[in-house]
Parts: sequence; C-alpha cells; structure tokens
Amino acid sequence: MALAAPSTDPAVLIAQETSDEYTFRSFTAETAWTLGTALRTRLLALPPDQRKPALVSIALSSGGGCGGGTPPHVVFQSATEAGTIPDNENWVRRKRNTVLRWGVSSWAMRRKVAAGLGAAATADEVEAAFVRKHALASASGGAVADEYAIHGGGYPVRVRGVEGVVAVVVVSGLKQEDDHQVVVETVREVVAAQGN
Repeated sequence: MALAAPSTDPAVLIAQETSDEYTFRSFTAETAWTLGTALRTRLLALPPDQRKPALVSIALSSGGGCGGGTPPHVVFQSATEAGTIPDNENWVRRKRNTVLRWGVSSWAMRRKVAAGLGAAATADEVEAAFVRKHALASASGGAVADEYAIHGGGYPVRVRGVEGVVAVVVVSGLKQEDDHQVVVETVREVVAAQGN
C-alpha cells in the first residue's frame, strides 16, 4: 500500500505528533521491537515507486547524543534489505539529534524553517536558513549542519504522562517525505494496538 503525502504545515505536524493518537501508553524494549519490525514490514510492502533499501533505528533519548557526549542507547536497528550504505547511519544520527534538540520531527522542523522563507525557497535556501538561524557548525562552511538534519524521517516517541521525548525513531533511505510518512503511519498503528 502506498504512503500518503505528509502535511507541509508545521502547526498541523506538531499538533499531530503530540496528539493522543500518536502518544504511546508505554514504551519499552518490547515496544521498540514491535515498532521496529512493523516499520521494516511496512517498508518492504511499499510499491516499487516508493520502496528503497532503508535503515530503521530506534534509540532512547536518555542516552544523549545531541552533537556529542554519550552515544544514544539504540534499542532497535535494522536494514530493510541489501542496499543500505554507511551514509544511512550518518543520516540517522543527524535526524535523531534534531528531534532530541527541538522536540519535534525532523520533517516538522524542515517545514517550520521553510514556512519562514516562503513557497519559492529552494532546498538549499531552507538548509542555509536552518544553519544560520541556529548558528550550527558546518565543516564545509556551507548550508549543511554537521550534527543535525532537517530531512524527514526522525520522529519523537512520546508516552502518556511523561514530559518530553522518551525515544526517537528514524527511517533513512527513502525520499524524505516518505521517510517521515512511513514512521507516522506505523506509529499510529502501533499506538492504536496498545489500546487505551
């Protein structure tokens, strides 16, 4: 089944991410396994025009990781199939750092930056605005932040009654909007299966 197109409105995205429909009742290593395997299964079932080899990673937020320090505590990680590359791991790290620092999905963060620039802004202009606004390091001196990525696929895991982000789920390998949407759709299904 094909993925729907995600919203491009940052307010809608953030409201969705914090709604009950996307908030887990609890989140344990078993929940991470359920979510991770559900994501891998969903990715493998995508139609050929959306499907590509991808890396799925879920890490607890208490492990740190935002631009250095203690490495995150990864509780699930799997390639969907042959064809992922070492760079997928770098994208996972950078998307995870974005979610941990700003508390929203990497796609919502991208759309938030883009909304401030207007509809005609190019991808490079969005990246450059993000780097400038947050005074982020760029080893190349360009518009790409070394430790953060505002490309879809990094998503906050929230738990009822717990403040903040408890974990981050990341998909890397598809088009960025599809990386985001596959996580959204799968999180909603797993949360629904937990019941009230």
